[in-house]
Amino acid sequence: MSMEKQVNYTAANTYSTLNTFTEETRNIWLVCHGIGYLSEYFINYFDHLDPKTNYIVAPQAPAKYYQDKSYKYIGASWFTRKYLEQETQNVVHYLDAVYDAEIKPKLDGQANLILFGYSQGVSAILRWAATSKIDCSSLLLHSGGIPEEIPSHSFDHLSTRRIVITYGNADQYFTEKRMQGEFSKAEKIFGKNLLIKQFQGIHEINRAFIQKASAFNNY
Repeated sequence: MSMEKQVNYTAANTYSTLNTFTEETRNIWLVCHGIGYLSEYFINYFDHLDPKTNYIVAPQAPAKYYQDKSYKYIGASWFTRKYLEQETQNVVHYLDAVYDAEIKPKLDGQANLILFGYSQGVSAILRWAATSKIDCSSLLLHSGGIPEEIPSHSFDHLSTRRIVITYGNADQYFTEKRMQGEFSKAEKIFGKNLLIKQFQGIHEINRAFIQKASAFNNY
């Protein structure tokens, strides 16, 4: 009879950064990519932001895989439904380590912390922020769903009043029924601080949204 067991071990993972943090930096972005991305490429979606005022940190989802039979293209995933609780704990520990090493020492009052998730990265950023009680200046949720297990009080610690959900009007993964369900969950969790913005497009990164969100007089 086979038995499934578990061990604990120490692991290492990479992350990517863009631009240089200086006294002129006003926004520190922690950005979580969607399924199939690698952080070293995903971070380029933020290269149109002013490099003097924006410092980008892109964590790398741990589960890498080949995307095609030629074994040429590599993608990654944050977690799957199998062993979800354990994988979520692993991701939370990893994001805690990235935060402690790269972001926490820079949060001296001069910079805004922007948490950004795209597609599956929305689940990653929300599970982490809810578990580790991470506060931020902005919470930006792009084309992704709110995890079912997150209770409505999970973000009572947030001081931000800038929580924005955006999605494409032709997003192939969001039916009208699903969108209404997501908005209902979001309103219960974030209340009056929630802003929903739709753009013309499919399930893809909207760079105009990122640009607008980098200026705090917008949204």
